[in-house]
Amino acid sequence: MSIFLITSTILFLSGLLIIYWLHNQYHLDIVVQPVSPPHNAPLMSICVPARNEEKNIRACAEAILSQTYPNFEVVVLDDRSTDSTLEILHSLAVQNHKLNVIIGSDLPSGWAGKPWALHQAAAHARGDWLCFVDADTLLEPETLSSCYVKALETGADLFTIMTFQVTVTFWERAVMPLVLTALSVGFSPRKVNDPKRRDAVANGQFILIKRTVYDAIGGHEQIKDQIVEDKAIAEQVKWNGYHLVVADGMRLARTRMYTSLPQMWEGWTKNIYLGLRDQPGLLALGAFGGLLSVIAALFLPVWPLLGLAWYLHDGGWMAITVILKALILWAVLLYTRAAVARKMNIPRWYALTTPLGAGVFAAMMLTSAWKVLSGRGVTWRGRRYNP
Repeated sequence: MSIFLITSTILFLSGLLIIYWLHNQYHLDIVVQPVSPPHNAPLMSICVPARNEEKNIRACAEAILSQTYPNFEVVVLDDRSTDSTLEILHSLAVQNHKLNVIIGSDLPSGWAGKPWALHQAAAHARGDWLCFVDADTLLEPETLSSCYVKALETGADLFTIMTFQVTVTFWERAVMPLVLTALSVGFSPRKVNDPKRRDAVANGQFILIKRTVYDAIGGHEQIKDQIVEDKAIAEQVKWNGYHLVVADGMRLARTRMYTSLPQMWEGWTKNIYLGLRDQPGLLALGAFGGLLSVIAALFLPVWPLLGLAWYLHDGGWMAITVILKALILWAVLLYTRAAVARKMNIPRWYALTTPLGAGVFAAMMLTSAWKVLSGRGVTWRGRRYNP
């Protein structure tokens, strides 16, 4: 039997196994459904950091101010914006007394930007619960009520939801689904929700936490140098014996993280860099995963063509077998990626962009690994962060 047929069989079986494994890691067993406002609700402080968010802040603030939850205040921290963010906030505050606009102070030494902004917002918050919401996130009117009720039901000290990810442009739809699939492998919701495991992560787009717990773990001051502050705060909560819960909140909140390829590149290379920076094992795995993605992106499209070339050079039934295996693997991959696209309200034909998206994701992984090894650091929101 030809070595080409044996190799093709190994690749075929390995490919099926990898596809199945990658797409069966993301189990959000706890689902938040819209509910009526609770009675005797404690004061809730919704804290929003805003740095140059003129495109998002009005819609974000108006959605928050429209919450059905009966007892809340809104604290928006303008983090030294240089656009019209602050002007928009002041105009909204005049119309609604629940909105409290705070002008942030300069970034102190040793602090990362977002932890400092949230620390200042929390200092002005009066609520028994704190709710941290990103400025690019839009809440449905029932979001706060529904998440509060579910947090009580699950006994959570920190309750966070995965929001629906909005994608509009070609590059968003080609790359974001693959990035989110990769994240599901690194952060399994079932492991995070298991109090016996150390796995901890939160989605900074929406975090609900008891004020007493926030203060007990030292708040954002305890993680002041962490750019990925949501994961860091989740670790502090869980590792100190409190109950962390991650849930599916896609019916109640939506986020558009990035609007262009350059924004995605900056944002995700930053996130991957920070995830790899202090973990040599993950650094090696990330570099290997990046190389594997490059190989897959380049090899998958040409695999059936290689089989065809072999058939035309008297490959016979073995070459036909290679072609069939390649086409079957392609069909399985496209079917699986089309299902992911459907869940994200993306046209299913974007499954055909999988090799392209995998190539971009691989470049992000390898770039981040190189930045770690070279000690170059990252730039985010106009601020430079070095190792």
